[in-house]
Amino acid sequence: MTTRRLQKLIHVGCRELGIDSDTRRALQLVACGKASMTEMDEEDLKQVVDALKARGFAPDKRAGRKRYPAARRADLRLVHVLWGKLGSAGELDQPTRAGLNTFVRTQFAAKWGSVPIDIDTLRDADKINAVVRALKAWCTRAGIELRK
Repeated sequence: MTTRRLQKLIHVGCRELGIDSDTRRALQLVACGKASMTEMDEEDLKQVVDALKARGFAPDKRAGRKRYPAARRADLRLVHVLWGKLGSAGELDQPTRAGLNTFVRTQFAAKWGSVPIDIDTLRDADKINAVVRALKAWCTRAGIELRK
């Protein structure tokens, strides 16, 4: 993790724990011997993050990732739900949005001729339905129960 990201993480942790700047500086001084983050190297910053974790800070593992709004179409939201179920079941090497887009490209590019860069830009209901069917079939093969 870069120095800047660690600094941001410290600020987030302090905000979540209700620690003001004076208390943060005192914590930093105890954790690594330096009161100012500008004087700290990456190892010092990690010690401060560990001190925040000891006080109850639980950094979100998804922090820093780009958050996308929900798809506007219900059928596209279903695609994301099915992809998420496959990811939760450990069926995917890449359980991210990029992985979903790669899946769509590899499975359907030859059939469709062209595939959108992002699944959420797809507007053809028949194509979306084909993706849904493929994901449902994969869920069935993986033993993932789908509500009917």
